[in-house]
Amino acid sequence: MSKILAIDTSTSRTSVAIIEADSVLFSGFRDGATAHGPSLPALVHEALAISDVDEVVVGMGPGPFTGLRVGIAFAQSFALAREIPVRGVCSLDAIAAHIDEKDFIITVDARRKEVYWARYTDGVRVGEPAVNFPADVSGAPIHADLFPDMQALVKLPGNITEPIYLRRPDAVATADRP
Repeated sequence: MSKILAIDTSTSRTSVAIIEADSVLFSGFRDGATAHGPSLPALVHEALAISDVDEVVVGMGPGPFTGLRVGIAFAQSFALAREIPVRGVCSLDAIAAHIDEKDFIITVDARRKEVYWARYTDGVRVGEPAVNFPADVSGAPIHADLFPDMQALVKLPGNITEPIYLRRPDAVATADRP
């Protein structure tokens, strides 16, 4: 049975788990929108004291640029160093997995007074994730400011290979500045 290291840094929470089948061998998180960098290696260190892993699953967003970069780069580097597979999944889908409604919307804080969001029908995402002001998101019950379920994260198909960035990063190369 495969032991999976699950990582998500798409929200203000850094989440790490080791999951084998339906069992959670380790689960930990640290809150702080700017604490992903120091939190992630510390949590993974704690997790690996419990069990080694055969695969990595990482939340690919949507989320703020720096937080996503920390989680995705860590997951890819970790997997490469250990010569194990890594797969990426939509973090919003891992939040939506346990909402038992026919039609609903998941939103998470995107900063700048905006939210990342996606609509779901019968638990399946309808369309692509987006970023908007909260007042512009409507049409179904909204579930806001939840965090990805790590067991759901590892059960999702992992076919996302690029981070889900929905807006340009704040940092701009000198050559690209007006």
